[in-house]
Amino acid sequence: MLLLDVIWVEEQHGKKREKRDLLPIFDVLHGDLRRDDNFLTMEDLQSQVMRNEEENVLHTLSEIENNEIFNDELWDKEWYLKDTRTNSDLPKLDLNVLKVYEAGITGRGIRISVLDDGLEHTHEDLIGNYDSEISYDCNEEDDDPTPRYDEDGTNNHGTRCAGEIAMMANNKKCGVGVAYNANIGGIKVLDGLVTDRLEGTALSFGTELIDIYSASWGPPDDGVTVDGPGRLAQEAFRRGTRMGRQGKGSIYVWASGNGGGKDDNCNCDGYLNSIFTISIGSASERGIFPWYGEACSSLMAVTYSSGAYSDQMIVTTDLHNNCTVKHTGTSASAPLAAGILALALEVNPSLTWRDIQHLIVWTSEFLPLIHNSGWHRNGIGLWFNNKFGFGLLNAFRLVQTAVNWMEVPEKDICIVELVRKSMKLQAHHPLSVSISTAGCEMSESEINYLEHVEIRTTIKYSSRGSLEVHLTSPLGTVVQLLATRKLDHSTDGFVNWSFMSVMTWGENPRGVWTLTVEDKVGAEGNNGYLKATQLVLHGTKSIPSHMKIAKAFNEKMQNIQLRRTNNIEVFK
Repeated sequence: MLLLDVIWVEEQHGKKREKRDLLPIFDVLHGDLRRDDNFLTMEDLQSQVMRNEEENVLHTLSEIENNEIFNDELWDKEWYLKDTRTNSDLPKLDLNVLKVYEAGITGRGIRISVLDDGLEHTHEDLIGNYDSEISYDCNEEDDDPTPRYDEDGTNNHGTRCAGEIAMMANNKKCGVGVAYNANIGGIKVLDGLVTDRLEGTALSFGTELIDIYSASWGPPDDGVTVDGPGRLAQEAFRRGTRMGRQGKGSIYVWASGNGGGKDDNCNCDGYLNSIFTISIGSASERGIFPWYGEACSSLMAVTYSSGAYSDQMIVTTDLHNNCTVKHTGTSASAPLAAGILALALEVNPSLTWRDIQHLIVWTSEFLPLIHNSGWHRNGIGLWFNNKFGFGLLNAFRLVQTAVNWMEVPEKDICIVELVRKSMKLQAHHPLSVSISTAGCEMSESEINYLEHVEIRTTIKYSSRGSLEVHLTSPLGTVVQLLATRKLDHSTDGFVNWSFMSVMTWGENPRGVWTLTVEDKVGAEGNNGYLKATQLVLHGTKSIPSHMKIAKAFNEKMQNIQLRRTNNIEVFK
């Protein structure tokens, strides 16, 4: 009888996972639009539809006169690739890709796979870019990711996300993908019972072949759930970033969630607060934080998607060889980011997964979004916002910077014990814990320049959603790690949970860090404990070469003065 050593065993359970396209229109029309201060009555909606039809005609005539560079039928609707609006009062807003295309950079040779509910790879606007080697059906365990068809079009999500990335250009069909010459694949995982084993299989499939994974789903964005990847999925992330792309690391792009209408916080999502993923949120065509958007300190940047009902949405492929102009939510934002990153990899395939994150931090632009509240500078002058991360992705700036990029130094991890014994929490009594650290100086884990920062903690509390958590860095940067969630009345608290932040990127970690936990709701009788807590610092001992250039850039930016006009912050 053959005896085998069992290293680890765990019973598998179904995990609830939801796609991050927009909520049903019924929900939108019943109050959520107040997030944009643009709630519409039914009479408003009817008149808006008439105005939209008139504007669409004007747009079409204007684009024909401008001799469009692509002949695809919906190119004139892709406002986020080329700003097609005629209202001069609005700031120019697009992802600045046309200059990249003019340089002949289109994503050629880069392989991107969409983790989702399947991919209609026979679609006329995808078939020329389809790559069977980077495609797999985890649900049926075969090589064909074709979605399961039903009357409701339940499984159209993956095909929509893939089209944004790699719709073919100049074939008179649908639109143009951001990286329209990239190879596109589909890893089908959402059409059936989702388990940790299934997610681990999906996240680790083809790591030697796939450059970028794009995922627009996660735990329910219901303002209550606290959930993330299981042990196998976490190991897939670690192995992918360590061994994927021949050691340069797989790039995982993740949609930040649509729970804003329910006061959800994306740091309660373990896929988004992972250091291995790139969390991408949304901005509307007006440069406004959308009503469904989730804010959190792990959000790295944004691209475009829908906003209020009257705002334009995203153009892409749909099931049955169709096209749509109605793709929405943060589901639509993450694939745009994946396409832009493919453009950067084409000009510099040697970029590591951490190089990509540095490029996003240093090249994203906050100016088009500055009229939103919540912008702050960190200790080295980088602008950040929990709603937008470091700002809007700028394809040309990112690709231009990537050309001569020098690889960032090897990463270190410095762990500081912040709380060892349980400390009491109660309403009306904020708890602050401070600790001084030298950043593991004079050790193999010494860090002088930060990347990610984590607070790993266990908190037991009678009403989890009442809690707000802040972290203050030695340079005085205050980061909100957790906001209150009005619907979360759970008594489960947080068990060995990581609250992650990218907002102190580039700072020196030496000095006093302060963690503050407070019951912001203040209901009588709320109480609990802050238990074992670690401050986990990720970064490098030596200075990344690009930071020298960035420092000079930030000093220049500090000379730009803000003024207020009609209670909106704008730049002179």
